[in-house]
Amino acid sequence: MTLLRLLAAFLAILAQPALAQTAPPVAATEQVRPAKIATAALTEASMLQSMRLSPDGKLIALRSKSDDGKVRLAILDAGTKTGLATLSMPEKMELQWYRWAGSQRLLISMSFTDSMYERRFTRLFVYDLATKSLAFVGRKSGGLYGDDVVFVDPMGEYILLSIQQSIYEYPSVWHFPLDGTAEKQGKVVEKARSGVWDWYADSDGTVRMGFEYLASGGLKIWYRAKAGDELKSIAKLKKDAQDDDLWDVMRIVSGSDEGYVLKPDDNGKVVLKRFNYATRTLGETVHAAPDGWDITDVTFGEDNMPAAIYYTDDHDRVVWLDPKMKSTQARFDKALKGNEVWVTSQARDNSRMILWAGNENDPGAWYLYDAAAGKLDMLFAEKPRLVPEAMPKPGPVTFKARDGSQINAYLTLPLGRSPRSLPLIVLPHGGPYGVRDKLDFNTEVQFLANRGYAVLQPNFRGSGGYGEAFEELGRGQIGRKMQDDLDDAMDWAVAQGFADPKRVCVVGSSYGGYAALWAVTRNPERYRCAASFAGVTDWKKQLSYDDKFFDRESTRKWRRRIEGEEKFNLDLVSPVHQFSRLTRPVLLAHGEDDTIVPFKQFKLMRDAAIKAKKPIDLLTFPDEGHGFAKAENEAKWLDSLEAFLTKHNPAD
Repeated sequence: MTLLRLLAAFLAILAQPALAQTAPPVAATEQVRPAKIATAALTEASMLQSMRLSPDGKLIALRSKSDDGKVRLAILDAGTKTGLATLSMPEKMELQWYRWAGSQRLLISMSFTDSMYERRFTRLFVYDLATKSLAFVGRKSGGLYGDDVVFVDPMGEYILLSIQQSIYEYPSVWHFPLDGTAEKQGKVVEKARSGVWDWYADSDGTVRMGFEYLASGGLKIWYRAKAGDELKSIAKLKKDAQDDDLWDVMRIVSGSDEGYVLKPDDNGKVVLKRFNYATRTLGETVHAAPDGWDITDVTFGEDNMPAAIYYTDDHDRVVWLDPKMKSTQARFDKALKGNEVWVTSQARDNSRMILWAGNENDPGAWYLYDAAAGKLDMLFAEKPRLVPEAMPKPGPVTFKARDGSQINAYLTLPLGRSPRSLPLIVLPHGGPYGVRDKLDFNTEVQFLANRGYAVLQPNFRGSGGYGEAFEELGRGQIGRKMQDDLDDAMDWAVAQGFADPKRVCVVGSSYGGYAALWAVTRNPERYRCAASFAGVTDWKKQLSYDDKFFDRESTRKWRRRIEGEEKFNLDLVSPVHQFSRLTRPVLLAHGEDDTIVPFKQFKLMRDAAIKAKKPIDLLTFPDEGHGFAKAENEAKWLDSLEAFLTKHNPAD
């Protein structure tokens, strides 16, 4: 589809009346099974994707995808919806993120894989609408990360960028103009300092703070009160010191030593506190999330005051601190009742806003709000062929693990079937640490439920969002207590009568893929089969690979988290090294371009199967990484998964 056709389709959607909806079909009941949803309808994505308004509200930048899967950026006039520019990604480069710098320039981060270093590099570019030119921002020589933006001038004249001269040096902070002269006119504003990887600027763009990671595993804080002062060491934190959690820097206010940090309170829940960076003195709690949940993020207004806090209970939530935005949000919630409604982008004066609305059984749609007209227009649906009423809504459940820990999970029951003695899929999430499942639309969950399976998603110990103590329960417990939680989830579903204990399989991706493989290897008496996409099969080799992507201190922290303080022998919980114990059917899938869990992990398991003369089902994707960029590949995975489950754990 050409851009003209894409925009024509876009305009056709915009021509529809605001919030116009067709009459919903009759909802499926326990007696009426919904029709089989075509895999392509589940995996297709709108050609138009994330959208962002310029600060003046006059332009929309959007990510789009062509029929051949190529990603592009388009810039539209927000009033007329006419296209002003289209940017295609260079060959072998991937779009990472984009954001406005002022209202006439767009910052664009792209990445590429260097075969020599076996690492992914990022680089930054700027597109200028006035000159219609794309320019590189940075230095020709550089390290891994060329897109670590420390500060963006609100008018879009310049940025501060933290970059290395080479992969062997520490980063310095550069001032780069955004008028296309960055390579010639860039200048260092903060020299590299041995051990300092992270730099922070205040709200006016003065570099005020640096984090030095010590060889001992500790952290030294460098700080200055104002421009022109020398950086001084104000703190030296020992390895694993509790104060290490203190330095989640949210905002340093210019002309002041005051700012904000996210820090666990006395109950271990993350709250927003005032903080004096010069004296390292904590002030009062400014905001806490309702019901003791962790604050996950904060946005600030131009007055440097918190404008909104974010947290996750079973859903992602926002609490607007600005009374006007709180009232506006309430109006949106009423207009789009029954959905989560998010203001994803807004003009500086709130004259226009972009919204997303959806829920657990609705992949959602995007809307444009025009305050002057009082109009809310639907722009496009994420998956236009899906009918929400034909898909079930997952629900939250809790159970006790064998050691008494409370585990939260989500259970999805298929429509049109008695909720008793169902075939069950345990679906652990990836990560594993600091990540969690929540109540949102999940393509894999809806696919499995539509095919007749109950689906259980446990947020096992180590998952994020339930407090620091719960996350720490997962330290050193990969393949052990974290796996016990999955077994206990199955036992709970059986005890409640939802699941047939003789018809349970485990399916997952990334860490979840590992957990699926380990489930049938460790406990073949429990599970009939396992399907793994991009799963780790050898933990020691994975950690060695991970070392390439971290600095020395980050490597130590990651290894301690995985191995535990006693350095548990990970071969004992690695499927490759325990392959002789495998007796259950396995579907093993992987993307050949995966840079997170490398394709070598797949080959290790495949070779172990060949050596042991134990056939396992193999599926590879030559043009995919650690997920699916192409809808047809995701559809192929789901179709293969369905065939595998039908053979080894049929729903009927």
